[in-house]
Amino acid sequence: MITIISGTNREGSNTLKLAQYYERQLSAKGYDAGLLPLTLLPDNFISSDLYGNRSEEFQILQDTITQTSKFIFIFPEYNGGFPGILKTFVDACKFPDSFYGKKAALVGLSSGKYGNVRGVEHFTGICHYINLHVLPLRIHIPAIHNEFDEEGNLFKEETKKFTEQQIEQFISF
Repeated sequence: MITIISGTNREGSNTLKLAQYYERQLSAKGYDAGLLPLTLLPDNFISSDLYGNRSEEFQILQDTITQTSKFIFIFPEYNGGFPGILKTFVDACKFPDSFYGKKAALVGLSSGKYGNVRGVEHFTGICHYINLHVLPLRIHIPAIHNEFDEEGNLFKEETKKFTEQQIEQFISF
């Protein structure tokens, strides 16, 4: 099972748009991928679901993570890194059942010109620490606000080429 994690809890984000794009691309290739936006986290997530505690709302997400064998993490640049809510989410998931020995693809995006290079590098280190195997082709998309057409699809040929290449490699990974 493939799960696409939209790595911010910001409502209406470009991260979610890109995650939906990846979901459509995988579906067009005959792969059923679930979308897990971090906007689904319970409002009391930090006080209720860390350190072994589980709310019913989070348990549903945990069950999805446990059943997933491949992840696509899509996350924006926040202050030269990635969103704290993504790290907190990973920390809250049961170890080692959630990620250990599984596979992941990473996609960074930003409104600036570097496409979250630092955040992707940092998250790669965390993935390695929890023994989550990362696809070597990691994508960085700068100026994300200029990448979508009216239907929410990527339209720039170079970006489409690299995301297509990553998706193809991820399928066989």
